Amino acid sequence: MADLAAWQYAAIAVLFVWSGFVRSGLGFGGAVLTLPFLLMVDNAPLVFLPLIAVHLLFFSSLTIALAHWRSRRAPAGTPSTGTVNWTFLRYALPLMFIPKLIGVAGVITLPANIVSGFIFVLVSVYAMSYILDRPFQTRGGRFDPWLLMLGGYVSGTSLIAAPLVVPVAASRMPKEQVRDTLFVLWFVLVAVKLIAFVIGGVDLQWVHHLWLLPCATVGHLLGLKFHAYTLRAETRVFFRVLGIGLLSVSLAGLLRLAVA
Repeated sequence: MADLAAWQYAAIAVLFVWSGFVRSGLGFGGAVLTLPFLLMVDNAPLVFLPLIAVHLLFFSSLTIALAHWRSRRAPAGTPSTGTVNWTFLRYALPLMFIPKLIGVAGVITLPANIVSGFIFVLVSVYAMSYILDRPFQTRGGRFDPWLLMLGGYVSGTSLIAAPLVVPVAASRMPKEQVRDTLFVLWFVLVAVKLIAFVIGGVDLQWVHHLWLLPCATVGHLLGLKFHAYTLRAETRVFFRVLGIGLLSVSLAGLLRLAVA
């Protein structure tokens, strides 16, 4: 990120505020809804990807730790199911882990545009079903394992796994658990990605964290307030917001493919 104009640094700072807001507000989309615009400012994916990955690890672990602390301080006798659905994680991670490693290693090389385009179109259908309050459901969730395995592979090759995983997660747990459960899932998957970066000798951009981490923190705090609002709202509103987020991810991805 050298020799950039002042407006480019300002735009990058604003986009990292946006990234933090989306990540903590929805629990997904912080990378996919930010990276296409970052690359329009400066086409340097290996600069931005490590920054976003480290931010996700930091804020996801912080959010989970705070949620655990609040649950331990709750008055005795207060019913609590926790904010992380460990049953879903035990179901999803084994399905996603091997495809994730395959994606990271690049053993299977499918045309990226075809894979991405298929995913974004598929997710747009999911998103519209939530927005129109007609959620798509598979009989017995028979397609869920395939969506999770494809999500694992895609997360190894890119940053667009969330649209595949979120509909499965949202259909299998209370809305209060969706965000924090996804945070734990992303933490594991992104940690694998970061290890691959380190092995590959990719610069993790520690210097730029000094000024971009505060920007992401501002967005994170704003996103926490937005997330609290969606939880207080009725379930229909929550899933409509979820659908709008998914559709935004998909449209941003399709736009990126169109102009690439």
